[in-house]
Amino acid sequence: MCGIVGAVAERNVVEILLEGLKRLEYRGYDSAGVALLQPSGELTRIRRTGKVQELADAVAEDSALGSTGIAHTRWATHGGVTERNAHPHCSSERISVVHNGIIENYLALREALTQQGYTFTSDTDTETIAHTVHAEMQKGKSLLAAVQNSVKQFHGAYGTVVMDSEDPSRVVVARSGSPLVIGLGLGENFIASDQMALLPVTRRFIFLEEGDVAEITRREVSVYDANGEPVKREVIESNIEHDAGDKGGCRHYMLKEIHEQPTVVRNALQNRLGESGLVADIFGAGADDILSKVKHVQIIACGTSYHAGMTARYWLEQYANVSCNVEIASEFRYRKSVVHQNSLLVTISQSGETADTLAALRLAKEVGYMASLTICNVPGSSLVRESDLAFMTRAGAEIGVASTKAFTTQLTAFLMLTLAVGKYNGLSEADSSSIVKALHSLPAKLEETLAITQGIEDLAEEFADKNHSLFLGRGDQYPIAMEGALKLKEISYIHAEAYASGELKHGPLALIDDEMPVIVVAPNNELLEKLKSNVEEVRARGGIMYVFADRDARFASDDTMRVINVPHCEAPIAPIVYTLPLQLLSYYVALIKGTDVDQPRNLAKSVTVE
Repeated sequence: MCGIVGAVAERNVVEILLEGLKRLEYRGYDSAGVALLQPSGELTRIRRTGKVQELADAVAEDSALGSTGIAHTRWATHGGVTERNAHPHCSSERISVVHNGIIENYLALREALTQQGYTFTSDTDTETIAHTVHAEMQKGKSLLAAVQNSVKQFHGAYGTVVMDSEDPSRVVVARSGSPLVIGLGLGENFIASDQMALLPVTRRFIFLEEGDVAEITRREVSVYDANGEPVKREVIESNIEHDAGDKGGCRHYMLKEIHEQPTVVRNALQNRLGESGLVADIFGAGADDILSKVKHVQIIACGTSYHAGMTARYWLEQYANVSCNVEIASEFRYRKSVVHQNSLLVTISQSGETADTLAALRLAKEVGYMASLTICNVPGSSLVRESDLAFMTRAGAEIGVASTKAFTTQLTAFLMLTLAVGKYNGLSEADSSSIVKALHSLPAKLEETLAITQGIEDLAEEFADKNHSLFLGRGDQYPIAMEGALKLKEISYIHAEAYASGELKHGPLALIDDEMPVIVVAPNNELLEKLKSNVEEVRARGGIMYVFADRDARFASDDTMRVINVPHCEAPIAPIVYTLPLQLLSYYVALIKGTDVDQPRNLAKSVTVE
């Protein structure tokens, strides 16, 4: 959620820290700060609300230098968006801390530390980390030992980096529930919450595991597990690309990423889908042995990924003949559920670090799921490392906070999973052939769909004065309607709800008037006539309809209905195809509303706290 960057080097690390923060800006934040140590131990701390550039300007004005440093972009949880609440936080001008996550027992810690004589200068939970470490060091402990003792007192999630002005040669980091990665250099080492931040300085990374504490100097990295025992963690060479500096000629990253979808879907299929079926082992070594036993699928996800899972349920039950449940991760992890026999747990996450989804995976391992599979976009992420099987979506770096290409590649992955599971559960030859054929045609269909952009841009102007909207879909288009509503509310701040259109008579019809836009997704499928009846129910009550319809579905524009024709496509890929017009509608409405499309208010790209 927030961004962490740190460095221990011989050279001045200011520009490395600031560039790292800029590469993490897309995650969402409201303030930024940096703490620097010169070899003499002199501490400089600079914090600003607003954008990283404002921090960079302040650092330049101060001519700040340092060979050891930590930096942070904050997304407010405890305490408002103020400079005094921005990270890093300090204790006694000695200990400096940056932190992602939430210390749930911070009030009890704060009270105890206050009684010990510590003064708090912020409203944050993070400041308790700084004072707790300082209190441990007052007992004569090294920085490493102080951090190891301190984390035993914390309840909650943390990825934290701690620096001591009396020893500028090292930093100590700790990870529990919030990701941290160590970047290895030559005579210098780095730390970040995301490898993206460190790509300009290294391609060699160590991903810390749950409970790890590490001591980092210029020449050495020592990692200790939750029991304090020294451990070796694998060094991974990364080939990930980062293109956050290039909008490809588009006004926003979101628009660029919408138009990348034909390419990234093609990448997701490449070397995985043959002429008549799937290539072997695309879900990982030994996957066929696991998938051959699957009789139930439990999907766990949040937000947009949850909508991908809801769509997949239709496919898995209709084509693959296996039962499927889909649940929001934050609900799954806090209720008692029944584990079906031979059940595969599937987690979905763009980042692979979504806190609730990761916690659900760990819970599933304890309660008896046969195996776990993650569908993810980030190699080396926690979900990928901790799952039995992994399918990488190959969407590339997604910078816009509102997910677009990650969603369509997740759906593409689920259609391939449907083929893989269905192979052992009576998937008919006709359905298998239909899905394979449809997947081969998908990139071209997405390109064809993007050609209707101008019509959608014109339609968006009618939303300029709207504050509410309703999305309708039937069958596997219902989750797509939900995703369309989510996109509109995320980036245009228009209140939007989605309903299965058969539910209209059970309440939503009360909302219909000429001020409530009703957006409908209408492919030419077996539910079309039912959907048309629902459309007439809305029109009879004075509603204004915006229908994205198959060109063969026989909808016609008039005074009460605007129709955008979508290219005809095969039924299995229709949910993916109809996603794009809804993304474009949200984008162009947001432009009219004048919102921050790529970094909408109050939202973050990777949600690593509950």
